[in-house]
Amino acid sequence: MEYISTRGNYKSVNSAEAISLGMVPEGGLFVPEEIPKLELAEIMEMKDQSYQELAVWIFNKFLSDFSESEIEESVKAAYQKESFPRSEKTPLIKLDQNTYILELWHGPTAAFKDMALQILPQLLVRAVKNLEVEKEIVILVATSGDTGKAALEGFKDVEGVKIIVFYPEDGVSRVQEDQMKTTGGSNTEVVSLKGNFDDCQTAVKNIFADKEFRAKMEANNFQFSSANSINWGRLLPQIVYYFKAYFEIVKENQVKAGNKINIAVPTGNFGNILAAYYAYRMGLPVNKFICASNDNKVLTDFLETGIYNIEREFKKTISPSMDILISSNLERFLFEVTDHDSSKIKEWYQKLKSENKFVIDQQTKAKIQHLFSGHYSTETEAKAVIKTTFNNFNYLLDPHTAVGVDSLNKYRQQNKDQTTAVIASTANPYKFSRAVLESLKEEKIEQDEYRIIEELNDLTAAKVHRGLRGLENMESKHQHSCDKNSVKEKVAEILKLSN
Repeated sequence: MEYISTRGNYKSVNSAEAISLGMVPEGGLFVPEEIPKLELAEIMEMKDQSYQELAVWIFNKFLSDFSESEIEESVKAAYQKESFPRSEKTPLIKLDQNTYILELWHGPTAAFKDMALQILPQLLVRAVKNLEVEKEIVILVATSGDTGKAALEGFKDVEGVKIIVFYPEDGVSRVQEDQMKTTGGSNTEVVSLKGNFDDCQTAVKNIFADKEFRAKMEANNFQFSSANSINWGRLLPQIVYYFKAYFEIVKENQVKAGNKINIAVPTGNFGNILAAYYAYRMGLPVNKFICASNDNKVLTDFLETGIYNIEREFKKTISPSMDILISSNLERFLFEVTDHDSSKIKEWYQKLKSENKFVIDQQTKAKIQHLFSGHYSTETEAKAVIKTTFNNFNYLLDPHTAVGVDSLNKYRQQNKDQTTAVIASTANPYKFSRAVLESLKEEKIEQDEYRIIEELNDLTAAKVHRGLRGLENMESKHQHSCDKNSVKEKVAEILKLSN
């Protein structure tokens, strides 16, 4: 299995190199040269396997330069009981007759990013070893809240790796910020950036593409990589849980093997829904993908019009992990639906950089709309869904998953499509306790976020995630900050780079 650039500007590489580099050094993202296409019979043979066995099966399809024992060891280390105490790593909760919630947040940091970021360090260390890379790997991460802590937790004290996380100041919840700033480990650094997530993400991408700075890094015996979903090693593990969810639904006799389901995903960077699309391309029976957005509805507008336009107001919302205007993984998706037309991708993304927008052709737009439906929720609508879902089902949603539920409801109302659906639940509700409690009580709450967690627990009896208990009493270990124009200088300072 070889990996190629979405912009046709780099040699093909094996999976170890794609994971080690993180993104294409010249700009662009690595994608598999070919997606393995599986027959239904082969897929359904796996329906009774554990999550770990399913992960090994899928990884073997894509990581052909890793030995089977390397993959098995990586999976075993990542999904051990200490990190994922439940026997079901991604529990599937039936909300009503034809709606399921796929809980992806039972890992150490209470977010879906754990499903990938517990295994990425395992894969990266083995990739670097196989490639005989002697330089120290520097992981640069831009986070809108959840990726940061999950990456820090995954890479903490991993030998031969340093990790630097950038997050938007005032753009994450108090709990998210405290989770990052209290992280231990001799190789972890956290930096608050005066700006929004797109500023963080753009700065990190620019550093990756800066040849002069990369040369300076190499002269100091460092090499960049990424833990964002621009890294194929981050995206690949997310494919696994969509197969697992389908098998559970089939075993419940909700659908027959081969019957299609709908998948709704709250997303800002388009990575989690892209993983579902890759599962579909492999053979998972899917009827429609519902792409759920908040008030920063750049993806909703794109799916409706074919115009990707970031020239708009950036809004801070109660679902901050989706407060994104530049959806990195959309590039991979467009590369796939244009049948690997790298010249189109290059042209569109040059226009995005120079004009803040691009327009896709009608054929590509029609192809996308056949499979994808975009919807969005206002904060008022998301809060209403949190309240009604708790009242009707005694089930507590976080604000991101609420957007997914609301978008699925809107899709169903508009299209009269009652196909059994799975909604990706991306975070534990206690990570966003203020928004959840305000939704239930329908009033503004000013008190400290940790007192809110206590009140929410008293009100709902929903269990507080272990990764959030006692957080307020932990010591803050990271004090770095910078503005969006001095990220490169901050990296150089942290790494003590010599000229």
